[in-house]
Amino acid sequence: MTTIRSIRVLAVLPLAAVISACSTTATAYTGLTLWNGTGTEAIQNVTLVVDGGRVVSVVSPDAELPQVANTVSLAGKFVIPGLVEAHAHVSGAWAPDDVTSPEDRVREDLLLYARYGVTTVNSLGDDANVLAVRNAATPTDPRARLLAAGPVIAGNDPAAARTEALRNADDRVDWLKLRVDDNLGASAKMPWDAVSAVMDVGRERNIGVATHLFYLEDAKRLLELGTGMLAHSVRDTDVDAAFITSIRESGICYVPTLVREVSTFVYGERPDWFDDPFFLEHADMAEVARVSAPAFMATTAASASGAAYRVGLVQAQRNLKVLSDAGIPIAMGTDAGPAGRFPGYFEHEELQLMVDAGLTPAQALRAATGVAAECLSMGDVGTLEPGKWADFLVLGEDPLQDIRATRTIERVFIAGQEIE
Repeated sequence: MTTIRSIRVLAVLPLAAVISACSTTATAYTGLTLWNGTGTEAIQNVTLVVDGGRVVSVVSPDAELPQVANTVSLAGKFVIPGLVEAHAHVSGAWAPDDVTSPEDRVREDLLLYARYGVTTVNSLGDDANVLAVRNAATPTDPRARLLAAGPVIAGNDPAAARTEALRNADDRVDWLKLRVDDNLGASAKMPWDAVSAVMDVGRERNIGVATHLFYLEDAKRLLELGTGMLAHSVRDTDVDAAFITSIRESGICYVPTLVREVSTFVYGERPDWFDDPFFLEHADMAEVARVSAPAFMATTAASASGAAYRVGLVQAQRNLKVLSDAGIPIAMGTDAGPAGRFPGYFEHEELQLMVDAGLTPAQALRAATGVAAECLSMGDVGTLEPGKWADFLVLGEDPLQDIRATRTIERVFIAGQEIE
């Protein structure tokens, strides 16, 4: 079970506090406005010092720079931590056609996420190729960091579910993933005794269980059983006081995945984002063509499930605002990665939907950086504080004023390395 801790606001440090930690291999990024992933305010005209892929410190504007190998001016730019995606899927499906190795295709997916500013991805449901890539990765790889859950556990009796969960645990997954959902009445839910068997394995192996859900009553039951993450919104009705109390006492995170709902109905007509230059910069145009085909659009427009999920989106946004106001930890997630759910870009759509639901830009950004990292038990990413990995985005505009400014990415750094 993950408990969200309060995160302190980073103070601007004077030269004396950092000079001994710097070396001639360090880089100083000067003149920037920094929002470090905590609090609600940015710090203007500071220098971010990076060495060995990690943040050394933030130097006040009136202090003399420590000895560094390189100085890079970011005057007039806004710097924020890289985005942390708490619920997505990595499969290699978005790699260029000329990449044939399954592992390299996965790496290309991670590079695509990174190009859009998503520097950490929690893949909740994947195959052996994803686990192989995660196992071979190093903290300084120039692509999005990867957590992996292995195959979604779907056993319909306790013995089968336990066997699947143990197989994933033996593969050293970061999460166990299961679904408790009837797909709007189209299928049977995973039986509760099978769900309990997976929860038992999670406790035995100290692995959190991330749960797909739709209904409030199922969410309450999952909290009673010890789920480690609610990986989708409650979408059938308003959350109540009992649920709020239960999730608060659990200390776990709520991951809304609002844009997942959008993906079920948006292709009934041409989405506005198909004309967004930020989207088009790295978009898979073959997938754009597929979902833009007249027959596909007509089917989507007529879909009863799409219409139901559109209603569910409104409910999900209402519940998000209530839970955020109640102080429940919210982690940004999108369920991006399957067909029609564009990796990297969907995270920026999610931020906008969170703000549309009533969160402030700072709250949405916290959900996509420091809080998401805490939810994933990743103590060295998510905020730009001394000792943490230097995963950061350079923006042309201020996202605390307008959340769409996250789309003004000019540069992306992971472990202090600029992504191509």
